[in-house]
Amino acid sequence: MLEAEVLQAFENSKKIYGSPRITLELRKKAIKVSRPRVARIMRKAKLRSIVKKQFKVTTDSSHKFPVPENVLERDFKPGILGAVWVSDITYIRTRQGWLYLTTVIDLGDRKIIGWALSTTMKAIETVIPAFKMAQSRRPVIRQLIFHSDRGVQYACNEFRWLLEKTPLIIRSMSRKGNCWDNAVAESFFKTLKAKCVYQHKFTDKEQAARIVFEYIETWYNHKRLHSALGYLSPEEFGRNLNKQNIAA
Repeated sequence: MLEAEVLQAFENSKKIYGSPRITLELRKKAIKVSRPRVARIMRKAKLRSIVKKQFKVTTDSSHKFPVPENVLERDFKPGILGAVWVSDITYIRTRQGWLYLTTVIDLGDRKIIGWALSTTMKAIETVIPAFKMAQSRRPVIRQLIFHSDRGVQYACNEFRWLLEKTPLIIRSMSRKGNCWDNAVAESFFKTLKAKCVYQHKFTDKEQAARIVFEYIETWYNHKRLHSALGYLSPEEFGRNLNKQNIAA
């Protein structure tokens, strides 16, 4: 029975989880089991978590637009929702050509609150729609740091003007060539690439869009156990954080 539960938890995780997260999932179902025992069962059944791969980050920072200073300073745990958003862009290969994924993450609960898939790297198709989705889902009601890399999409006039419409927003950008300044956004893309994108050979852009949508909206935001959140999903962590802030 325990082996069947381990196998089911592994399948439910899209074959992503290793023994620590599988153990937590079983304990949520009131199944008392140790991590070493789960690891032994997984080895016996030849169940292996998908290992992360490195990927190349491409940022076009060779532009003449003004670059804000790094206000965030790697403070990745604001403790509340709606205080810090981080954003980045990555690419996804399909047999029909490239797609570009832009995400906006609220550092309060690490949830993807805005995102956009596009066939070009233009700001009007990448950062602008991703930000507008984030703003519609979580209206800006307090001072908000919006942090990104120094890419032209974030520095251009069109995006700067959009952010300046909301006086509560403070722009922040990573230092040149320093990926650690936007580590949370970088980490999400590494996980996305390893656990989702690299596991498929997308025949067309529509297929890629469906799978990315399902990964972000169904899996990552609502189900994936996040180590930085005490092994809660962003949705669950956010609910708990709201309750704590209301009680305070």
